[in-house]
Amino acid sequence: MAEYVKIPKQRIPILIGTDGAVKKEIERRTGSKIDIVPGSTDIEITGKRAQDLMKARDIVTAIGRGFEPGKAMLLLGDDCVFDMLTLKGETENTVKRLMARVIGRRGSVRRKIERSTGARLCIFGKTVSFIGSPEQARRARELVEMILDGRPLQKVFVAMTEQKS
Repeated sequence: MAEYVKIPKQRIPILIGTDGAVKKEIERRTGSKIDIVPGSTDIEITGKRAQDLMKARDIVTAIGRGFEPGKAMLLLGDDCVFDMLTLKGETENTVKRLMARVIGRRGSVRRKIERSTGARLCIFGKTVSFIGSPEQARRARELVEMILDGRPLQKVFVAMTEQKS
């Protein structure tokens, strides 16, 4: 079985790690083989068990979308999922403005969402990615969608407090 993932060129060294440590650790813990096509952003992941292959794919994708390898490895847990929102089709200025709202001043909005939901967030390029339990990732995604839809931050913060209860 094989899965194929594209990741940004600047994230490939992070996927590989020092002396190949990150790549080897993913392979060891998932029983998969990760091949990086030379001169390309294409990653081929092969393995025998579908579940392990999907975990390896999600970890590689999470690293490609900006997560540190240690946080991406959380996906090895049975109760952890990866989810991603993309702003494809938006202009560069619109993406910058919307992502700035999700991040907040000095990361304050992002930290509030993470504290409120328990999910990890990563903003990279035109994407916002989530790692957490299915419920945590769903709640974090809903809050980010509210922000991207232009809801006032005060209403989003109220929704965060209601979700905690």
